Amino acid sequence: MKKIFYSSLLGLGALRAAAQETELETLKKLNALFIHNWVTGDTASHNRIIHRDFIHVSSEGKYTARKEYLENWATGFAGIVYWDYRDEDIRIYGNTALIHSQNKCVSINNGKEEVSFWMYTDTYIKENGEWKCVQAQIARVSQPYYAADETIVRKYDFRKVQKQ
Repeated sequence: MKKIFYSSLLGLGALRAAAQETELETLKKLNALFIHNWVTGDTASHNRIIHRDFIHVSSEGKYTARKEYLENWATGFAGIVYWDYRDEDIRIYGNTALIHSQNKCVSINNGKEEVSFWMYTDTYIKENGEWKCVQAQIARVSQPYYAADETIVRKYDFRKVQKQ
C-alpha cells in the first residue's frame, strides 16, 4: 500500500512538473509575440494578449491605460534600427506570472547611433484558461548591469536592410 501511495505522489509530482513546463513554454511564446508585436506595430495581435484592465508603467513612472497604450503602440518603434531581448526570466506563481527581460535598443539621433538598455517586467494572470498581460513596466538599465550578448533570445536588426 505504501508503494502505491508513494508511486502516486511521484506521478503527481511529474504531472505537475510537466504542466509547469507547458505553462512556461506558453509564456515564453507570449513574450516572443509581445516583443514581435512591438517591433512590427501589430496592435491587432497585441490587443488579443493584453488584459482588458491592462496598465503600462513608464520609466518615468507614468501610468498609461490600455486604450492610450494601444494607440501609442502602433508607432512606438519608429526610429529604432536594432532591438533585442535578452536574459529572459519567467516565474510562475499559481495563476500569476512575471516575465523579466532586458532589451538592447539602437536608435538614430542626428545621424548617430545611440545605444540604450531597458529592463521590463510584464505581469500575466491566467483567467478562463488563458494568460493575459495585465501590466507592463519598463526601466532604464545602467551600464554595469547590461546583460551579456550570450543571453540574447531574439534580435531585430534593421541596419543591414537600410544599408542596401
